Amino acid sequence: MSDSEKVTKYISKHSKWSKQLAQLREVFQSTALKEEVKWGSPTYTLNGKLVAGMAAFKNHYALWFHQGVFLKDEHKKLVNAQEGVTRALRQWRFEEDDVIEPKIVAQYLQESIENCLAGKEIKPERKQGVHIPPYLKKAFQEDSKLKNAFNTLTPGKQREYAGYIEEAKQEKTKLTRLEKIKPMIYEGKGLHDKYKNC
Repeated sequence: MSDSEKVTKYISKHSKWSKQLAQLREVFQSTALKEEVKWGSPTYTLNGKLVAGMAAFKNHYALWFHQGVFLKDEHKKLVNAQEGVTRALRQWRFEEDDVIEPKIVAQYLQESIENCLAGKEIKPERKQGVHIPPYLKKAFQEDSKLKNAFNTLTPGKQREYAGYIEEAKQEKTKLTRLEKIKPMIYEGKGLHDKYKNC
């Protein structure tokens, strides 16, 4: 299946927002951006660089600008979806009664393209190492298969599991969480994998 077919399928799958997503897609297709699918959502790139994308959610749909921090945002449309976490990405949310203004969307996309061509970019910080909390260390000592399965996971997935155990306040909660994640670790899954294709 081509990326174009995948995007068409994505739009039809989200029937609540199909009309709006199709309208946004038309604006994207009027630009020099290449249509792709990444992380299960329509994504638009320029010379291999992520520029923008769109996604549908239960109560809203949104545009993503991967280096949106550099946009002038003259119309005050953008928000930081994860304040204190997201450095470059900005989101433009649309709710049920919001009207899409193609000219303004095109203006934001054109500015994003120009910023990309100018090399404006904040690169993500790469986290180093994984701190293994005591409860997880003990579990590894008791179960070498669990340790081996954990070691095959990506550093990001390892950090998710380590943080999940570490952030629990009570011993009982730490133990409950540990039992919950063991089967997921054996299967090579990440803690949040089930949410990644929503």
